[in-house]
Amino acid sequence: MLQRCTSQNGVRIVYENIPHVRSVAVGVWVNVGSRHEIPEENGLTHFIEHMLFKGTPSRTARQIAEEFDRIGGYVNAFTSKEHTCYYAKVLDHHAKHALSVLADMFFNSKFDEEELDKERQVVLEEILMVEDTPDDDVHEQLWNVMYPNQPIGSSILGTKASLETFNKESIQQFMHEHYRPEHIVISVAGNIPDGFIDYVDSLFGTFNSGSTLAKRISCDIPVFQPGKSLKSRETEQGHICLGYEGLSVKDKRIYNLVVLNNIVGGNMSSRLFQEVREEKALAYSIYSYQSSFKDFGSLAIYGGTSSKQLQELQETIYQTIQKVKDDGVTDSEVNDAKEQLKGNLMLGLESTNARMNRNGKNELIFKEHKSYDEVLQSIDEVNIHEVQKLVTDIFSAPPAVSIITPKKGPTN
Repeated sequence: MLQRCTSQNGVRIVYENIPHVRSVAVGVWVNVGSRHEIPEENGLTHFIEHMLFKGTPSRTARQIAEEFDRIGGYVNAFTSKEHTCYYAKVLDHHAKHALSVLADMFFNSKFDEEELDKERQVVLEEILMVEDTPDDDVHEQLWNVMYPNQPIGSSILGTKASLETFNKESIQQFMHEHYRPEHIVISVAGNIPDGFIDYVDSLFGTFNSGSTLAKRISCDIPVFQPGKSLKSRETEQGHICLGYEGLSVKDKRIYNLVVLNNIVGGNMSSRLFQEVREEKALAYSIYSYQSSFKDFGSLAIYGGTSSKQLQELQETIYQTIQKVKDDGVTDSEVNDAKEQLKGNLMLGLESTNARMNRNGKNELIFKEHKSYDEVLQSIDEVNIHEVQKLVTDIFSAPPAVSIITPKKGPTN
């Protein structure tokens, strides 16, 4: 059973005890992501995530890694466009030790100048790795097209120029403004030891960020643009992404969209997979995915193929979407998609990490938690008429397009 409580300083704790497993997953969630950055801060949220692993007065970066390796667990973090999460998964009897290390990183990181310079180079390599991987880069370019000159459209990683400006002072100022108790959720799932939640509260429930109110960065609802990006580079394949305006995670039609995505390109029996790969053998990788945030969303389609087939691939994707619009989806497709979604949901129950993630996100975004039965009911309530209406709503508008072509390949 999921339970929640709030510490005296405003930190929220959500926990789900699963006594039949032997692991515990713990996540420290912060309600700040790249969309909260002003232009000169682009990439700072992600850079801070890296720096929290670089040492405290009592532990070096190596010692942090060794402490988790020694107990057979793992520790990691990620930055998204809306959230940052520091998490660990360990055997239940190591849970308190894992949390103490996470708390030390969270509150006591030194941000040593030498470590800052080294990590700047690490993140730069990460940026270059994405740029050197066209099937990643094409998605980055798509976000720039869909949301130009908006924080949500900028790379989470930042740029070489922005990285050079980050220092201890800018990091501490950003954390003072955003790493505040009211913006933090501790999510725990697994075989929770006795007294563990009290221990969470003792570590995270008393700190404060000072009397200064948090800076209120405007987070306007992003405005979607149907533009186009064309990039030519040394690569064997061409890559294409189409982006359509989707739905917020809070939209009552969200399960209709998840079903629609499955039908269009979300699995091996989808329209795009069958038409592009199975029928025409145009691509090895072809899929669609939906990204939903608290106040907006998108639906994207990706495909990669040889330069000589890139134009045909693009035309086939458009033709497949047009056929969905003209002929509609079938009852069988809707029912199959719903069953797959329910299966994925229930299979996720077997992972303590998945439960920790689900609970942490729900607390940050909704401040409430639907039961699994309520989610299953919402999926069951999806019907063909609602899905078909969403087809018209989403695919009637022109998409944003991002294309990466081989230098010797076609340019249109």
